[in-house]
Amino acid sequence: MSEMENVATPLPPGKQAPRRQATGLHLIGDLYECRCDSRLMLDDRYLANFCTQLVAKAGLTAVGNLFHSFGDEGGVTGMVVLAESHMSLHTWPEEGYVTLDVYVCNYTADNRAKAQLLFDALLQAFNPADPHLHRVDRA
Repeated sequence: MSEMENVATPLPPGKQAPRRQATGLHLIGDLYECRCDSRLMLDDRYLANFCTQLVAKAGLTAVGNLFHSFGDEGGVTGMVVLAESHMSLHTWPEEGYVTLDVYVCNYTADNRAKAQLLFDALLQAFNPADPHLHRVDRA
């Protein structure tokens, strides 16, 4: 498994980022060669339930979701809206490819560990042979 890479765009020389109370963490994955239950790639209802359960297990708060299937052999696009921010993914079953995002704000509590738990559980479920992972600390 590849290591998670920190991604940040540098500010121009002499410029400082404004300080924000609501810092965040954005975990991003491009998951290649996924070896998983085909329902995770194809079945929007199954995937919505699965993701919502993982959100709850991670200790995050789902406030809604929308998942859409692109037909019998098409992929799924979906999002769980969190009180803390969001989790989204898109599947391409014909290529064994998934894009995955978990973003949390830390306004009233530090949710970084919960975001990592959710992200890791999704990685385990999709079981990519070649994951490309990124971690962005947002301010």
